[in-house]
Amino acid sequence: MIRLENLAKTIIFIGCISCFSVSLYAQTPVRKLAYFIENAQLNSPTLADYRNQGKALKFDSALVYAKEKPQVNGTGTGYYAPRVKGYGFDEVITNGQALEGLLQVDYNLLNGNRTRNALERVKLSADSLTYAKKFTSLDLERTITDQYLVAFSSQQEVDFNEQLVQLLANEDTLLRKLTRSNIYKQSEYLTFLVTYQQQRLILQQAILTHKSDFATLNYLSGIGDTASNILERPTINLEKLVEAPTFFNKKFEVDSLIGLNEKALIALRYRPKLGVYANGGYNSSLMLQPYKNFGASVGFTFSIPIYDGHQRKLEYNKIDLSLNTVAKYRNFFTQQRNQQLNLIRQQLESTEQLFPQIEKQLKFAKSLMEVDARLMHTGDVRISDFVIAINNYLSAQNLKIQTTLNQLKLINQLNYWGK
Repeated sequence: MIRLENLAKTIIFIGCISCFSVSLYAQTPVRKLAYFIENAQLNSPTLADYRNQGKALKFDSALVYAKEKPQVNGTGTGYYAPRVKGYGFDEVITNGQALEGLLQVDYNLLNGNRTRNALERVKLSADSLTYAKKFTSLDLERTITDQYLVAFSSQQEVDFNEQLVQLLANEDTLLRKLTRSNIYKQSEYLTFLVTYQQQRLILQQAILTHKSDFATLNYLSGIGDTASNILERPTINLEKLVEAPTFFNKKFEVDSLIGLNEKALIALRYRPKLGVYANGGYNSSLMLQPYKNFGASVGFTFSIPIYDGHQRKLEYNKIDLSLNTVAKYRNFFTQQRNQQLNLIRQQLESTEQLFPQIEKQLKFAKSLMEVDARLMHTGDVRISDFVIAINNYLSAQNLKIQTTLNQLKLINQLNYWGK
């Protein structure tokens, strides 16, 4: 017969089974979701690339201003064209030899609009880069969160199965005594033993699954540590939904502005260009008083496009097609996003409706388990029935955890698409 104090210990042990227990890793560090997200963002080569590109854009702005300033160049040329017995280049043309060394300053006038256009291109590149960096960060956060939930779920599976195996191990000792006392049949004990061994295999499989899920989480986060850690229960709150996707639309807005900037750049190419220059130095044929051939000159250049075979119109048509493509993608994305949000909302609502039923099932399963426990010491209930009652209670708890995790994953998706 099972003593009453053993029954009390058994009931207390079952009652202490928590859906968030971490007994398997009692001595290992606890890791939070934020730890993996921070490491993923820190170790991401894509985000590092974007950060470096952002720094490079500062140099692009400086280059625009540098090109607007006067350009100073030093040049030097020299040649010698000998004549041998009357043969050689005409000295009237070549002067026989020449030496030139000049310092020239060039400056383009009417360049203000081109400078503003170039700076606008740099700004649009910065906006596009900012979007890409934010999008990558959000997508990485969503991926890490989903995998964290998967690993956390498998951790709970390990905890549940470990505690069930421990409980069955305790019952195995008690059942042997009751079987020897002929309170329970040998067939009942064999049935129990099969269940016990099967549960041990399930536990081993759960441990392997959790190790794989945790390794995948480390892999996605760029963490080289192979040791397992306890995962803290994640808290994911539903953020305020933005009906108009201001974040995702930013990409289409920037793409459209880039097209308009390209149009403006084409228009600038067809405007008149005016430049001035000045130079000074030495230029001599070395034939007549070469020491006096130091001097200076000033001048200007002017050009205006007249006809180019309608290239401007053709380039405008190409850009218009590109802008039309951007508009198509924006409209398609808006439609797909709305459908995605509606689907997630429906799934989330259906998931939340399950909780009252699960709580009711938990209440019934726990009541049945407690009743069977009281009947165990008199032999009025089969141990296999008691094990089934325990299994039902753990299954109900596990269902609650899985439903909660599904709810969190849906909230994670809703927060992502609701930006």
